[in-house]
Amino acid sequence: MSLLTTREVAERLGVTMKRVQAMIRDDRLPAEKMGRDYVVREADLKLVENRKPGRPPNAQTNGAAKAPAETTAKLNKAFREATEVDQEASKVTMAEKAVLRSAAPKQVSKKKASKK
Repeated sequence: MSLLTTREVAERLGVTMKRVQAMIRDDRLPAEKMGRDYVVREADLKLVENRKPGRPPNAQTNGAAKAPAETTAKLNKAFREATEVDQEASKVTMAEKAVLRSAAPKQVSKKKASKK
């Protein structure tokens, strides 16, 4: 019976040490704590060797599927067009405000008016 460290287990399984620690924490991989580290029996590696790689697929809620790429592209285009219209409108109003400011009579503050 040989004992392996989490680093050795990670190398043999082709995963990270964090993943090995997660398998231990989730009780998918039996291990014993020796000091501050975990050790795994070599025979126990057979329990996780045939696992499916990667993450499990997300569960779809309410039967909603992901939007096709065409729909996403159309939505992005519509958003960009609406944003450009808003930007053009704000430029016009800013220009109008500048004209109004230059045409309006300048106000004299109360402090300056009382000194005169």
